[in-house]
Amino acid sequence: MSTLREYLAHKRAALLARREAPAPGPVPLHAHVTAEGRSGVRRIRIRDFQVISDSGPDFAGYDLGPGSPELQAGVLGSCVTHIFLIKAAELEVPIDALEVDVRAEYDPRAQQPGTADVPVHPYGFRYEVLLDSPASDEELARLHAEVERVCPILNLLREPQEVSGTIVRARAGREANGVGAPAAAAVS
Repeated sequence: MSTLREYLAHKRAALLARREAPAPGPVPLHAHVTAEGRSGVRRIRIRDFQVISDSGPDFAGYDLGPGSPELQAGVLGSCVTHIFLIKAAELEVPIDALEVDVRAEYDPRAQQPGTADVPVHPYGFRYEVLLDSPASDEELARLHAEVERVCPILNLLREPQEVSGTIVRARAGREANGVGAPAAAAVS
């Protein structure tokens, strides 16, 4: 039976091999999201993977997947978990079991009249790591400090980056002129 400790040995070997290879430089990230037909379900496509995001019935959704604020909590939990694995492998901290529980709040009253003080984003993120390990308290504290130092999504939430956006007006070519590919024009 495979254990998490065996995986950490494999992770350490991959980490050491990756460090010996030439650094590739920045890696472009890309996600493409479409709103689906009559349901409004958001289909998130990343590489060869798809994730469905939806709203609950109280917001004209069908509850076919988590909403964006919930996905953000999941993304944070996934990243914290992965960085715990990476750093445990690097520091050779034995771990038998690892779970991360993320909580936050999101107030749907945001943007309603008289609620200017209500944030329009999820807030109050906190996580709890459930860890089974024979490591000492000092080793686990060092591991946690390293995770906090380098976890990309944790640090993104703590130190947000500027995000820019544009609108490109698109209309289906078939509907606009009967044939051809979709026509697009930038909106200034």
